[in-house]
Order: sequence, then structure tokens, then C-alpha cells
Amino acid sequence: MQLDHYITDLLYRYECVIIPGLGAFLTQNQSASINVTSYNFNPPSKRLSFNQQLQTNDGLLANYISVVENCSYELGLEKIRAYTKHAKQELHLGNTFTIENIGSLSLNMQDAIVFEPKNALNFLTDSFGLSSFISPEISRIQPKSSTEKPIILFTPEKRVALPFTKYAAIGLLALGLSGFGGMYYFSSQVHTHNLAEKQKANSILENQMQQATFVLDNALPSLVVSVKKPVGNFHVIAGAFREENNALSRMEELKEKGFPAKTLGVNKFGLHQVVYSSHQDKNEALTVLREVKRTENADAWLLVEASNK
Repeated sequence: MQLDHYITDLLYRYECVIIPGLGAFLTQNQSASINVTSYNFNPPSKRLSFNQQLQTNDGLLANYISVVENCSYELGLEKIRAYTKHAKQELHLGNTFTIENIGSLSLNMQDAIVFEPKNALNFLTDSFGLSSFISPEISRIQPKSSTEKPIILFTPEKRVALPFTKYAAIGLLALGLSGFGGMYYFSSQVHTHNLAEKQKANSILENQMQQATFVLDNALPSLVVSVKKPVGNFHVIAGAFREENNALSRMEELKEKGFPAKTLGVNKFGLHQVVYSSHQDKNEALTVLREVKRTENADAWLLVEASNK
């Protein structure tokens, strides 16, 4: 079905895609892996799962359908309801409901939905173009060279060291140790001298800075900058109106109720959008959306875009 492609598109961009009335598909980043038995190398990916408890409409899928098919938001909701109804009918009949490129859904003995991912697509965009591959085992045994010279072993009886050679070696070792000790002593003395000179220079510089007097003539006046607080990219939508006056009236009604309501201007469909509030944090926006849907408007939804007001 066409909605399968829409769900697939959204899984590339979002970590949670809710199908209202059915459940939600969730993605979680997974690191690259190696199968030590089959020597199979897998790139980083997103692990796909399904949560039957997340069924509340967040407006993401319906809004995407309305944009792609150039239809109203309400028509997008109708298509989702038809899709969900068909899926539940197949499941209650004992059949497996397959979603293209994503996986299949079925019911277990407790009438809970079981999801079997297909793993046909890698939804992690950072791994685009990377695929699994099998590498042959690397042999670390060095081949013996035919030109290798034989090793001649000498027995203790054939190894005779002259007394003069031993004494010369001991003398050279003593000279080397004494030279090393002298160099170490000289290096320590140089380091101590440099540290004392550095402390002396720092003390003189500090005294000069304390005695200096800085006078600024014609000082510049203080500058007051007014910074407009950003409103955020997550908007809780109250409605969209063809007439601007109706949108302004709705905005005033929401302000009287205590909402920081405003208008977002005209969207691509020529409608004036009115928001309950705008937020920079996604979780904060979702919290407000749930409260608004519970107490004010069950059809409120979340719009994610940069505001130009």
C-alpha cells in the first residue's frame, strides 16, 4: 500500500513513527558488527522495533500524507484510519500483515502484536552506500624462505672469552655510567637555574603591572543590544483558516485562555495557521500537545519547521 512507502520515508528522518490506532515503529542506532564465525562485516545501522502502546496521533504521518499528496490534513487522517482498519482485520483473521521493506505483524496467543523486522533497508542515513561483506580469513603464518641461511649454534666449550676483553668491557661500562651521571647532574642544575630566572622575571613583570595606570580618553558610550528570544521550531497547531480574520479571532480567543498563541502566516495551501504555543525543545512541545489534546482540542497536532515570525 502507499502508506508503506510513507512510513519508510519517515523512518529515515525520525526515531519514532506512530500509526494512530495501531502502534509505533521505533529506531535505535546500532554499531558496526563482525561475525567471527562467518567473517561477515556489517556497517552501522538502525535497529527497528514496534511498540503497540504508542497509538496516540502526533500528526507526523497525517501531515506528511497531506504534503506529499497535496490534500487536506483531515483526508490524510481518513487514509490512516482505513489503513489501520485493514491491518486489524487481517490480524484478527489470523493472517500476517506485511508492511513493505519494514516487516510483518501478527498476533500471538495473548492477542498481542508481534513484529518481525525484514532488515531489507538500513535506515541510518550516515551509512548510506555501505553494505555487508564477507572477508576471507587472514593467514598470519610466515612462509619459510628457501634462501634463509642456516643458524650455527656454538657450544660453551667453543666460546672462549679473553680476560683482557672482559676488563675492557667493564671499564667502558663504568665510563658510560659516570658520563650519564654527570650529564644528569648538569641538566638538573640548568633546569634549577632556568626556573629561578623565570620566577624572577615574573615577579618584576607583576610589580610593573601593579604600578601602571591606564587612562582611557573619549570612552565609548555603553551599547544596549536587544536580542529577540527565539520562538522554536516545534509548534502546537490549533487550526488553519482560509480567512485571516478568522485566524486572528481564534488567536485572540486562545490568548484570553492564557496560551501564548500567534499565527505562523500563510502555508503552501493558502491557509493561515494558528498555534497554541511554539517551543525549542521537542519533548516540551509534545507535553503541551498531549495536554491540549486532553483538555482543549483532540485534533491539535505538532508542526516541525522553522518559524519566520
